Amino acid sequence: MADLVSLRSDTLTATIAPLGAELWSLADAQGRQLMTDADPAFWTGRAPLLFPIVGALAGDRYRLDGQTYAMAKHGFARRSEFALLEADAQNALFRLEASEATRAHYPFDFRLDMHFALEGATLAMTATVSNLGDTEMPFSFGYHPAFAWPLPFGGAAEDHRVVFERDEPAPIRRLDLATGLVLPETQPSPVVDNIYAPTHSDFEADALIWDQLASRSLIYGVPGQPRLRIDFPDTPMLGIWQKPGARYLCIEPWAGIADPLGFAGDFTQKPGVMTLAANAQQRLRMDVTLEQPASL
Repeated sequence: MADLVSLRSDTLTATIAPLGAELWSLADAQGRQLMTDADPAFWTGRAPLLFPIVGALAGDRYRLDGQTYAMAKHGFARRSEFALLEADAQNALFRLEASEATRAHYPFDFRLDMHFALEGATLAMTATVSNLGDTEMPFSFGYHPAFAWPLPFGGAAEDHRVVFERDEPAPIRRLDLATGLVLPETQPSPVVDNIYAPTHSDFEADALIWDQLASRSLIYGVPGQPRLRIDFPDTPMLGIWQKPGARYLCIEPWAGIADPLGFAGDFTQKPGVMTLAANAQQRLRMDVTLEQPASL
């Protein structure tokens, strides 16, 4: 694997791997780690990028214009080597482009640029999806960062809260454990007003999925301690996940979702799939800000 790329501000240090353009580390000025320890007993991922699908496909296959294509869960970007185009102390730009290998699974001339910018207490991550072809291009995209749970500022895991920007009364979706596909029935929202108190047992049936999300921002951490504000203005869905008992909590802004159980339609009809016009671009941003409590 190519060398890791490090960015630094007066508040944060970020490290990114060219393999998958994956954020490997985010630490504060004291070196306290804000992300997963990647314990292989649970999950070795850190913050994979999900493209051109989010979640699983029925039988790891999808249909498009009468053809059938194979694609593994969450797509191929996370296992692809990105080219490093630019890097300085506070910025890095990575690029993945269509190739013979990708076209066997996804028959489009795409470009995926991933820009990381570190300024003060904020890490801004911007994915730019470009359609370089002359036909419409369906795709999904998602972020999948695993944050430390508990965060290293004090307080137990059970003291942590996810505080949404808005009330979230809409029901949530869950996955069929045998297939990883979205179940047809919904469950009541675990959010009380705008606050969710995660527990390890919540994830015994895999991820919690908000597909009718009102918020585009949330705050994660222990009240009264430094917390993370996560802004995701361009992604209308959210997954929260962990392997029960692990020391991370994945907070995942998505523009896309796994196949519904029983879905057999064309890829363009898949829930959450976006369509990009020929020679067009779409940007999807996620910012992570380390916020200090007012008393500090």
